[in-house]
Amino acid sequence: MNNNEAMSLALKVAREAVENSGDVPVGAIILNSAGEVIATGNNERELHNDPSAHAEIVAIRRAAEITGSWRLDSHTLVVTLEPCAMCAGAIAQARIPRLIFGAWDTKAGAVGSVWDVLRDPRSIHAIEITSGVLENECAALLKEFFEGHRERK
Repeated sequence: MNNNEAMSLALKVAREAVENSGDVPVGAIILNSAGEVIATGNNERELHNDPSAHAEIVAIRRAAEITGSWRLDSHTLVVTLEPCAMCAGAIAQARIPRLIFGAWDTKAGAVGSVWDVLRDPRSIHAIEITSGVLENECAALLKEFFEGHRERK
């Protein structure tokens, strides 16, 4: 599966967040070394009243449960939005070696926008990062959500 195909799947998962819980549409998938999807996650903060239930964290928890290990050192995380500091920390702690993300988060991004947690030379783990995959589609989904959200208030 190429990066665009993987991001398209993550976008599908992001749309499910809105449909299932009305949460911000961020989607994440975790691929194993064969490129197969083993776990997905979307934002579930509203659903569970859990501030840590970001798409990345949800997907990492599911992948760890499925693999029986907290070490996801042969996996790839694909997410529609640049991870925040909390999620970047979780990615490093899970030893995920590859991160692919779509839209940049200029307010809270921690993979180059506001901070660069994962590429900091003091980081505990080196991660290969690919950014901007289907960036316009990922950003448009978020923009559409927030414009609609403001109109309802």
